[in-house]
Amino acid sequence: MTNAARQRPPMRIRGRSFMAFSLAPEPPIADWLDQLDGWIRSSTGFFVGRPVVLDLAAVDLSGTAIAHLVSELEGRDIRVMGLEGVDPVAVGPKLPPVLKGGRAASFGEAHGATAGASASRKSAKAEPTSLLIKTPVRSGQSVVFEHGDITVVGSISSGAEVVAGGSIHVYGAIRGRAMAGANGNAGARIFCSRVEAELLAIDGYYRTAEDMDRALIGRPVHAWLDGGALLMAALD
Repeated sequence: MTNAARQRPPMRIRGRSFMAFSLAPEPPIADWLDQLDGWIRSSTGFFVGRPVVLDLAAVDLSGTAIAHLVSELEGRDIRVMGLEGVDPVAVGPKLPPVLKGGRAASFGEAHGATAGASASRKSAKAEPTSLLIKTPVRSGQSVVFEHGDITVVGSISSGAEVVAGGSIHVYGAIRGRAMAGANGNAGARIFCSRVEAELLAIDGYYRTAEDMDRALIGRPVHAWLDGGALLMAALD
């Protein structure tokens, strides 16, 4: 054995955390896929490059049916990284793995740090609770701020998205996607000077362009949740 081989450093295995979106099909599957297609038409490319977990707790599918559903999603550019809510025995080796320990998570959870180190950093420097963006959010850009509100001094272009753990304030037009309350904050709100949005969402409840009152388009708008429904009203 050469000296180079003996001195080779140990292989490093690192943990890395990503925010994964969870899709939870409901019966009948065909109707659920139609609803998903409506979302995709309104938010082209939303799932591309994003980790997706398929939660099958609400349906009773055979291994063959699960494989068919995964294939249907792949045909929509949705790549499933794992499954939840299903018996591992029903999952064959060609399907994504059954994940353990999944839970609803806020964006603000620590990533790859021990509790002691995380607490130490937080005590040394408090996390900001708001983000100010002084330029327009251009098409193709994605801004995610998990700790609180986002204020945009400008517009959100078509094909761009802003995701906030709190509320979103836009001193310009929303032409792309604005998603507030993304860490489970149902009290979050969206304000903008002009709404021409592809999609507005609060705590997972959303409206696409097709669902918006045409009388509100082009006007200053306030959006909020009421009993699980996303409501919108003019501000002027």
